[in-house]
Amino acid sequence: MKIADLDLRPEILRALEEKDYTELTPVQELTLPHVLSGRDLIARAETGSGKTAACGIPLVQTTDPKLDAVQGLILVPTRELALQYVSEISSIAKYSGVVPFAVYGGFSMQIQKGKLAHGVHILVATPGRLIDLLYNSPLRLSEVRTFVLDEADEMLDMGFTEAVDFIESCLIHEHQTLLFSATMPDEIKRIAEKYLNDPVYVELNVRQIAPENLEHWFYQTTPRTHQTDLLNYFAEQEPVQAIVFCNSRNGAEKLFSQLKGKLKSVEVIHGGLDQSRRTSLFRRFRNKQIHVMIATDVAGRGLDFSHVSHVINYDFPTNAEIYTHRTGRTARMGRKGTAVTFYTRRNLRDLKRLIHRNHVQPNWHGEEPDLDQVSTRKQGRKSYKGRRGKSSHSSSGRARTTRKPHLDKPH
Repeated sequence: MKIADLDLRPEILRALEEKDYTELTPVQELTLPHVLSGRDLIARAETGSGKTAACGIPLVQTTDPKLDAVQGLILVPTRELALQYVSEISSIAKYSGVVPFAVYGGFSMQIQKGKLAHGVHILVATPGRLIDLLYNSPLRLSEVRTFVLDEADEMLDMGFTEAVDFIESCLIHEHQTLLFSATMPDEIKRIAEKYLNDPVYVELNVRQIAPENLEHWFYQTTPRTHQTDLLNYFAEQEPVQAIVFCNSRNGAEKLFSQLKGKLKSVEVIHGGLDQSRRTSLFRRFRNKQIHVMIATDVAGRGLDFSHVSHVINYDFPTNAEIYTHRTGRTARMGRKGTAVTFYTRRNLRDLKRLIHRNHVQPNWHGEEPDLDQVSTRKQGRKSYKGRRGKSSHSSSGRARTTRKPHLDKPH
C-alpha cells in the first residue's frame, strides 16, 4: 500500500514526499486505516516496525492547528523515545502548523513550562515529568482527542502502572486510545480492557515477517579471552556501525576504557550520563560520527539507528526479551543486519532457552555446542543473603510508586 492511497491533507503528503515516504511498512498498512477512521487499536509489534510514523501521521492529520490546546498525547517510557517521536512528528507536520513538543525528566521544567505556554498541539511525555507538570503548571489535557501508549510493556516493567492510570483519569474528553506493545502480559490486557473501546487488534512479529534480514551469530568465548575475541571480530568483519551491549554501567565503562584507542571512533552511553551528554551522543551516532557505541539497555528500545549494521552482545542478555530488543537495533525497516552474541559455557542453558523462545536460526562462530545435552531446567540453589541484607525492592522486582511519583529515572 502506498502513502498516496491514504486520504491525507496535501501539506502532510508534501512533507512525506520530502522524507521519501512512499510505501507503508506492514504495521502502518494494517494500522493507519483504522487509526484514521477513529478506532481504538491495540498492536503487538516490535520496535523498528514503523510505529512512530503510524502514530505521527494520523495525529498530525486529525489535529486542528487553530485550537491552542494539547490534542494528542503520546506516553513513552524513555526520554530518548520521546525525542525520537518529536523529531518524526516535526518532519511530518512541517507544513501543517501543528506543533509537537516533548517533556521528560532531566531537563529544566521551567523551560518546558514556557514552551507549553506558547502553544503545543501534540505532547510527547514520560510519565513522571507529565505528572509533575499536571500538578505544577497550567497544563490541562481536557482537549486530548488521541492518547497513545507506546512501549506499554516496558512502561509497566519500569513501575509506571499507577502513573498510567492517573494520566488516563485526567483525559476527561471522549478520546481515541492506541496501545503499542512488544509483549502482552496480563497487566497490558487489564489496561486494554479498562481503557480501550472495542479495539482493533493487530499482531505483527517483525522477525517472522523478514527473518532473512537479520543473521544471528553466536561466538563462544572465555572470561580471559573475551576482549581479545571482540577485537578480533571487529578486525575480521569490519562492521559499518555497531552497538556493543553490556549489562551494567560499570561493565560498559570498563570496556570503553579498554577499547578506546584500539577501535575507530568508540564512545559509551548509559543512564548515569547527564541528559545533554546522552542527547549529544545519540545525535553523533545517528550522523555516523561515532563508529562503535558501547551501551547498556538505555539504548535498547525504541530508538531508530538506521545505519547500524551490527549489534554485539558483549555481555550475554539477561533474558530472551532483552535479546529481542537489543537485536532490534539493526535489520530495521527491511534493511539487513547482523546480531553477534558472545557466550561462555556457563551461558549454555540460557543460550538454549533463548534460541528456542525467540525462534532464532543460529549461526556458530567456531564449533557448534551440543545443546541437546543441556538441560533448560534451573538447578536448585541454596538461599544466600549477603552482608547488605534484604533488598529494598518488592518481590515483583518493580519499583514502588506513590500517588505523585517521580518516575523518570535513567536506566
